[in-house]
Amino acid sequence: MELAIVITVVVVALAFDYTNGFHDAANAIATSVSTRALTPRIALTLAAVMNFVGALLGQKVAHTVADTLSMPGDDSKHQLIIILAALFGAIAWNLITWYFGLPSSSTHALIGALVGAALAAGPDLASVHWHTIIDKVVIPMVLSPIVGFCLAFIVMLSIMWIFRNRPGAKVHRGFRAMQTVSASALALGHGLQDAQKTMGVIFLALVASGHAQASDSLPLWVIVCAAGAISLGTYSGGWRIMRTLGRKIIHLDPARGFSAEATGALVLYTTAYVWQAPISTTHTITSAIMGAGATKRFSAVRWGVAGNIVTAWVLTFPAAGLAAAAAYEILKPIFGI
Repeated sequence: MELAIVITVVVVALAFDYTNGFHDAANAIATSVSTRALTPRIALTLAAVMNFVGALLGQKVAHTVADTLSMPGDDSKHQLIIILAALFGAIAWNLITWYFGLPSSSTHALIGALVGAALAAGPDLASVHWHTIIDKVVIPMVLSPIVGFCLAFIVMLSIMWIFRNRPGAKVHRGFRAMQTVSASALALGHGLQDAQKTMGVIFLALVASGHAQASDSLPLWVIVCAAGAISLGTYSGGWRIMRTLGRKIIHLDPARGFSAEATGALVLYTTAYVWQAPISTTHTITSAIMGAGATKRFSAVRWGVAGNIVTAWVLTFPAAGLAAAAAYEILKPIFGI
């Protein structure tokens, strides 16, 4: 029975990874598609390939996610149900925000769901590591959008000054070509960050069931499966969210699209390798789009749409936590707990 639950957790985790891919596909390609630097299908293919490669490039973020909870005691079946409930809660919130076209954070949905399920179960079964949540999730959650906005604003101002005497049409052609590079870099960062979060949850389940030790490296099959799931999800696309990021916040030109993508990629790499923090790709690229767009004039950004997005960001952590707590209460009688 316990092995069956472990397999179920792995399958549902990969399903979450898939929803993460199609939910966040717009992050990597919306700007390139909206500026016509890439066609949607080419952009999706490029993003899927780079997602897969990025997922193979590190394990630090995965171990940070796995370190958000500890599970004392030896009731491994019950502990696996906690993880399963968290995954269902995160998937539910991903689907809700996808339906309404809101680019919310799959990262914070997953972390919030883990915390919600753990609190519903109680400290005897799952203990939340609040220091990890604060240092590696909450602080980066607040800082990364601010850094993304400011850095993209500065990068775009620099581009405007450097190319101030060049013909606008020629500059746009050059940056349209450069967006292939910046979009690839952003998709690589997306895979580096987001696929590792699923790896961390699967690893948490393996530790809870006794199939791995907390000090072990991630098994190769976990890495490859998570990389494949997020890539397939990305290739499936996320057209609703793509319209929000690519058109509804601000109309981007190639130079501003490049600035947003390059800035987003830099923030993702820095937090993954230096801070080891599972930040939100969605928060980072959305704030970078706003920062690059604000160089036209601040009124050019549709702040009403931006406000709706920020509302979704604020709601994500508690909403996913509540969904996971509800899923936990539903799963308990189903599994005879």
